[in-house]
Amino acid sequence: MADKDFYRTLGLARTATEKEVKAAYRKAARKYHPDVNPDDKDAESRFKEINAAYEVLADADKRKKYDQFGANWEHADQMNAQWERARPRSAGGPFSGSGHGGINLEDLLGNMFAGGQRGAGATRQRRGADTEHKTDITLEEAYSGTTRLLQVQSEERCAGCNGTGVLGRNPCATCGGAGMRLQQRRIEVKIPPGVRDSGRVRFAGEGQAGLGGAPRGDLYLLVSTRPHETFERDNDDLSADIDVPLATAVLGGEVKVRTLKGSQIAVRVQPETQNGQSIRLAGLGMPKYLDPNKHGDLYIRVHTLLPTQLTSEQQALFKAFAESLE
Repeated sequence: MADKDFYRTLGLARTATEKEVKAAYRKAARKYHPDVNPDDKDAESRFKEINAAYEVLADADKRKKYDQFGANWEHADQMNAQWERARPRSAGGPFSGSGHGGINLEDLLGNMFAGGQRGAGATRQRRGADTEHKTDITLEEAYSGTTRLLQVQSEERCAGCNGTGVLGRNPCATCGGAGMRLQQRRIEVKIPPGVRDSGRVRFAGEGQAGLGGAPRGDLYLLVSTRPHETFERDNDDLSADIDVPLATAVLGGEVKVRTLKGSQIAVRVQPETQNGQSIRLAGLGMPKYLDPNKHGDLYIRVHTLLPTQLTSEQQALFKAFAESLE
């Protein structure tokens, strides 16, 4: 996908709003979904491109990076960090810097008031900072739970000075005296079933490293759910449209309904069911986040299909039916 224009993939202008991005994705996903195009490799490849484009353009932070760096958007944090480190610093006194060759005044005072019990260059134990990371998942993944392998950028203790910022009497050349370095870590996280759109999942001890052997902070995963081509979600409930033949809507009968789990169930349609009426299927919605053994409901909205290409005999029957109602 490195050579693809995400805007062109979804047929969007670069000024497209968030609403326009979602609408374009839903339209394209319906058209190229593997269920609609079985055994069509071109459609399958196109569907993957559409999802990759939406994952970036639907996320404000990722989209900003993509607009700035194009195909290299995934390396935006690294490039910005390098530019920041390379940017000239204003001259100052001996205590002006905290990580670029200067002395950290907070750590220096901490050592002074520690009564000399810590060695020279030691830092106060301080829990690492919490970090946030964003990811997109499908509605099916939100239903069943899933895992993500994350590339997390965070401040880590410098291996050269073990986080002290000094080697002997001199600032550590590896980290510039900061005691920390910006590094990439790969971690696998489990997203539990029932997580909601814009949900925030905490992973204890997966944030930035602490100073002086202090524990890590926490990682908070901000989860966004992609729009689904069939189902709409409202908290723990789901809704979807189902086509029902006119005769079935009038006389009653059964229709097949596909659930989010992928299975099909037979649903009873009561006689004289109105167009747009909803049928509640208890317990077939999303699992509840705090209690995945319980589920919300699925609401099926009836879309009555009117017959077409009627024969003259069928038209006569409908005319007689209409006259009988007068």
